[in-house]
Amino acid sequence: MPRKSLLRAAVGGALAAALGIAAAPAATASASASASASASDAPAGKYVALGDSYSSAPLVLPVAPGAPLDCAQSARNYPHLTAAALGLQLTDVSCGGAKVENMTQAQYPDAPPQFNALTPDTTTVTLGIGGNDNNTFVTAVAGCGVIDVLHPISAHAYCQDFFGSKFSDAIASDGPNIAAALQRIHQLSPHARVLVVGYPDILPQSGECWPQMPLTSGDVAYLNGVEKDLNAMLQKAAAAGGATFVDTYAQSVGHDACQPESTRWLEPVVPSTDAISVHPNATGEQHMAAAVETALKG
Repeated sequence: MPRKSLLRAAVGGALAAALGIAAAPAATASASASASASASDAPAGKYVALGDSYSSAPLVLPVAPGAPLDCAQSARNYPHLTAAALGLQLTDVSCGGAKVENMTQAQYPDAPPQFNALTPDTTTVTLGIGGNDNNTFVTAVAGCGVIDVLHPISAHAYCQDFFGSKFSDAIASDGPNIAAALQRIHQLSPHARVLVVGYPDILPQSGECWPQMPLTSGDVAYLNGVEKDLNAMLQKAAAAGGATFVDTYAQSVGHDACQPESTRWLEPVVPSTDAISVHPNATGEQHMAAAVETALKG
């Protein structure tokens, strides 16, 4: 079998395994459809949190009671922390694995379209979406990990050789979908302040940390570019769609998944704390909440 065919087979197997792993916490974690908090010095309002697992924070304990089991939502994700800090009445429908299509289509039997939570009197909306569209994140992380696993000390970008512009092309094609989602949010909640929450820095700005993240230094640079493309697309869509972009990337540089446990805000492939692989841990969610709160106060 030609080398590229072998790689495709290996990547396909890794994707299946990654998707299986992603489903496991969803079966055991619980989530909250709504929670409320108050603060005497903050205005009250109705806050709807929309998004994927970077918003729902699977396995960041404790789990939030009351929402779909499949969504693996934490009581300490940034929507819950933000609502508590600002005295907002929260309806959190963020769900692990969500794509932009799940704003208008049910994701699971117990997870209806996320836009169902929006009402005319909603005052605040956060949208954290895009990483799962076109399977960008899972293909990048699992696929590149399979390709690079045999090259523990290398500066070559083997994954970039294999995938080329696949991820950047997919991200660019997703821009109109994000724009349409923002337009619909404004229609359903015309008085709401809408924030698009970007993705924090996953990988170091240079070098590598094999085997915590089994990537060559060349592919670390390649995947950093992919994430920057994703955040840039989201920022552009927010600016054009009457929303505020919340940059969680810049503040998280130096706190990526390759850093020591006491420093990192995201977990590596094998987590050492309460979070799933390549996702924000509790500290990461706290810093994402702080960024959202700053944007809302601005």
